[in-house]
Amino acid sequence: MWNWIIFVVLYSLLGFYAFQAVRVLTKSPVVLYAYLLFSLAIVANFIYHFGIMRAERGVSGAASYALAYLFILILFQLIVVVFLFGEDVVRLGIGAFHKINGSAAKSGIPSRRKFLSILALGVAAIPFTSLLYGMFKGKYDFRVLKYTLEFDDLPEAFNGYKITQISDIHSGSFDNKEKVDYAIDLINQQEGDVLLFTGDIVNNKADELLPWIESFSRLEARDGKYSVLGNHDYGDYADWDSEEDKTANLERLKEIQHELGFDLLLNESRHLEKGRDKIALVGVENWGAGGFKKAGDLDAAIEHVDKDAFKILMSHDPSHWEKEVIDHPYHYHLTLSGHTHGMQFGVEIPGIVKWSPIKWRYKYWAGIYREKDQYINVNRGLGFIGYPGRVGIWPEITVIELKKSGKTA
Repeated sequence: MWNWIIFVVLYSLLGFYAFQAVRVLTKSPVVLYAYLLFSLAIVANFIYHFGIMRAERGVSGAASYALAYLFILILFQLIVVVFLFGEDVVRLGIGAFHKINGSAAKSGIPSRRKFLSILALGVAAIPFTSLLYGMFKGKYDFRVLKYTLEFDDLPEAFNGYKITQISDIHSGSFDNKEKVDYAIDLINQQEGDVLLFTGDIVNNKADELLPWIESFSRLEARDGKYSVLGNHDYGDYADWDSEEDKTANLERLKEIQHELGFDLLLNESRHLEKGRDKIALVGVENWGAGGFKKAGDLDAAIEHVDKDAFKILMSHDPSHWEKEVIDHPYHYHLTLSGHTHGMQFGVEIPGIVKWSPIKWRYKYWAGIYREKDQYINVNRGLGFIGYPGRVGIWPEITVIELKKSGKTA
């Protein structure tokens, strides 16, 4: 209870201070009351979802919007306050100087300057509008990223082989069937030889998939569709009445993946064959550093894989590649991961800049990386969770073409 009281007091103080910039610009009661009511509605909505309804970890749906609106407003207010506080320090200093020096002509504290309030609100409006855009447009701004990777030991028959990778669907967050169906069509238009999904098909519970079964059942690839589990798929972030319910949820999730046409690899391998040539497809359960579930067992997954085979590994969390895969006795030519979402926020101009705060948490966080003659692609994710949007780091469909070095398709 005290936590909520402290939060409301601090929020009110911050809001009141930022309100001064609005009041400098206009004296209109309509505008001023509208701003106050808007601020109150945002915090009331947040308290409802997180104080009364008690949203689960890995929030989605209305709770995620309540959290996002509060974050965006607080960020807006903080930026304004930085400008106002800086000006107030100067104003108080000038006032104190005049008082000490007994300047009757310039007594008192100078008024706030309208220009600075305009500047503060203008600067604060940039992230404010960007984050709102990300919530209503950016989260469905699907991008197709294409790469060509060459290997000396790629089997001849697989020269020109196309892999379509998707990751982090987070179906419980979707709220627009038309946009989701567009993404499905876009994936199919890539005409990949194989479709690989690298985990987190839900946020918390298998039932999140039910409204989307028809849509995701339309995914297609000539040589099949394969998937692995991500950390969210185990139901670890939901409140369950019993362990039995949690176990049943995971089993139901596996059943639905089968209904969608995916071959779910649970520390297992398959072989993709073309004539006498074949490549090994290895799929592990989630393995993540930093407190995430470590159900992945790479040694069990390669039990039926020849050490010298050309291998593609599906592992949801790229920290697995860093911690276990790169230096494993077997050579994994290509690893496919997701998990990071690129934090759903950053700045990315192909060939010029690629930055997101997530880089401080993950060394390999988006795109293609190469270490010890092994590649990893970290997919930025198709869906979203937590913040219900994307800014600068857009939802991704990856197409990777395999080439034999020195050969043409």
